[in-house]
Amino acid sequence: MRKRAALAVLTAVAAAAGLAVPGAYADDNVGDIQVDGVVVNGGKNTVIDTADKTITVSVTATDPSGIWDADFSLWRGPDGSDPYYSAEGLIDPDETTTPADCVASSSTTSTCSKTFTFEPDWWLTNADAGTWKVQAQVSANDGSYTDRWAYTTTRLQRHSKLTVNASPEPIAKGKTLTVTGKLSRANWDTLDYRGYTNQPAKLQFRKAGTTTYTTVKTVYTNSTGNLTTTALASEDGYWRWSFAGTTTTPAAVATGDFVDVQ
Repeated sequence: MRKRAALAVLTAVAAAAGLAVPGAYADDNVGDIQVDGVVVNGGKNTVIDTADKTITVSVTATDPSGIWDADFSLWRGPDGSDPYYSAEGLIDPDETTTPADCVASSSTTSTCSKTFTFEPDWWLTNADAGTWKVQAQVSANDGSYTDRWAYTTTRLQRHSKLTVNASPEPIAKGKTLTVTGKLSRANWDTLDYRGYTNQPAKLQFRKAGTTTYTTVKTVYTNSTGNLTTTALASEDGYWRWSFAGTTTTPAAVATGDFVDVQ
């Protein structure tokens, strides 16, 4: 496993990139720069399966002299002591760091963007799922700048899957239907999917010919992420499981399983 060695050198990597540990400094502003907003992954949570995931972080800023450059970092922990990740990640010592790509929309306003790549089982572990802070630094042509260590936050989430199976099919009206399924999520330590235990999932039903699902009951996953329950079959329709998600795992909805009631 490569990840432990990677985490051990992240702070050194940050120093090599010219970035200090976040907790060591307060926000700083010099001059007239106005920041309109920092956007991570298009404003969406970053959902990662078992493969590398690259996202873009951008900032739009304005200064009378024009915008010169920007930089970003993602980090965790109240003082930066938890796993800390710079924009370049694990920098090859034979390579130089790359600046943000700044595109001017006028003589005073630019949008600067930079990519981040998250690598499961390299430096990213299951424990890293959750809320991360986003630092943004912006510099103007006249030397003014702004630096905020927690301009916004973003969530890194472990991709989830949800299945369903309703049986028997077909079934006589009024008989008992058994509905099973499984809720699983990406395991960044082992690069596969494992059951998500003790999580509530809603059993939902949609009558044939309609478009709306109605919740029948809530069932919790067992120690392997499996779901099972029973329901009375009263009419033709579709059965599915729906999971609302958590801070570390996105919502998931199974594709409805049609049952013919005779």
